Amino acid sequence: MMTMTTKRRPLSLTARVMVFVALAIGISLILIGNLVLGTVQRHFAEQDAGELTVINQAVMKALKNTDNSLLLSDSLSRAVSGHHGVYFQVWDSRNQLVFGTSGANFAQAIEVVTAVEQINAETLSIWHSGENTYRGVVTRFVDSSEYRIITAIDMGFHLHFLEEFRHSLWLIMMFAGGVTMLAAWLGVYQGHAPLRGLSEKVGNIQADRLDVRLDLLTLPLELQDLATAFNQMIGRLEDSFTRLSHFSADIAHELRTPLTNLITQTQVTLGKARTLDEYRELLYSNLEEQERLAKMVNDMLWLAKSDHGLLKLVQAPLDLASEAKDLCDFFEALAEEKDIILSLEGTTPTISGDRAMVRRAISNLLSNAIRYTPGGERIRIRLSTPRSDIASISVINPGPEIPPEHLPNVFDRFYRADPSRVRQSEGAGLGLAIVRSIVEAHGGSVEARSDQRTTTFTLFLPCRKGIGD
Repeated sequence: MMTMTTKRRPLSLTARVMVFVALAIGISLILIGNLVLGTVQRHFAEQDAGELTVINQAVMKALKNTDNSLLLSDSLSRAVSGHHGVYFQVWDSRNQLVFGTSGANFAQAIEVVTAVEQINAETLSIWHSGENTYRGVVTRFVDSSEYRIITAIDMGFHLHFLEEFRHSLWLIMMFAGGVTMLAAWLGVYQGHAPLRGLSEKVGNIQADRLDVRLDLLTLPLELQDLATAFNQMIGRLEDSFTRLSHFSADIAHELRTPLTNLITQTQVTLGKARTLDEYRELLYSNLEEQERLAKMVNDMLWLAKSDHGLLKLVQAPLDLASEAKDLCDFFEALAEEKDIILSLEGTTPTISGDRAMVRRAISNLLSNAIRYTPGGERIRIRLSTPRSDIASISVINPGPEIPPEHLPNVFDRFYRADPSRVRQSEGAGLGLAIVRSIVEAHGGSVEARSDQRTTTFTLFLPCRKGIGD
């Protein structure tokens, strides 16, 4: 049974910011609302404590000033006046009600509420009696007799006010939160305006407009790193696209020449009857052109394998001096034909590498040097050890100087320093690119230097037992 899994789309930047803002605003408003409600409730508690203190003091004064128990009830009835919604009761030591204001029954409360020494917001108690809620306190009065005084305030007005206040407060908080969220969304939308503009500019870049660059001065600081990276990427793409365009023209030119030769020679030969020797000469000439075509195709296939990591190195101990001497012997006839002398100097430690590939890299350098060296000059092959773990082989030839601006690119495939793209020799400009691919596959590097007298190509190869060590 096959199950399909869908990749969840990540939240947009706006949604992420708004979720964070909503959480921050929500938590802040809840904290503020609870703080305001707590402050109002404490204010009411302190206000009630002050009023209950006044009542309690008036009741104690009446108890103190009345010696006759028969007159106590009348004295207590006149002790408190002008306090709406305030109730008190006085109980003796035998739990008998001495006096109590009408409208409230605190018989149950006097049993469960603990007496306190001082009256303040923290010592007040809340209890229910019937449908009413009271906030009050129990105190003791000891003179000639012991009494317990319970004073309380009906919280009905407070609770009603707090309910309406809580409702209004949360409505205000919700409205404030909504306005803040809207303002935050507008801020985020406006803040993303440069990003939208950047996306529009990037979207307008086409293959024929790779020279366009983003202006960092018109962008916010947060987007300048992104724009810089994009400009660098476009620069690399422009360079690669330019090289690819040149390659298309170069390879067409390189393929056209041998194909034209093949077609022309064949047409001329077939124009009239030829002798057997003439046909044989035509076949030899066509074979040379076909071999040239095959070499170009093989080089292109080799580089394609190198790009995809398909090259398999056959590691073996190599003596660069011995390999270079064998190659000098091989190229000696070609060098003598051009009146060029090959000389070998220096030694290196044994390296580990693919013998066929290393020989091919050195051969390409020697072939390139012979091609551009004037007659009567000397090509030097120098072996050295610049570091204890690095061996180098340099091919130094006199000849025309390579301009400094072209030196970083001479190992690029299909690269031509001459913009006219007129090649003085065979090949499609792949030889030095193959050299770099071989050396990099061995974990090494290449270098090119040129002045008015000589041009030097150097291969640096690691002195170690294996590539993976």
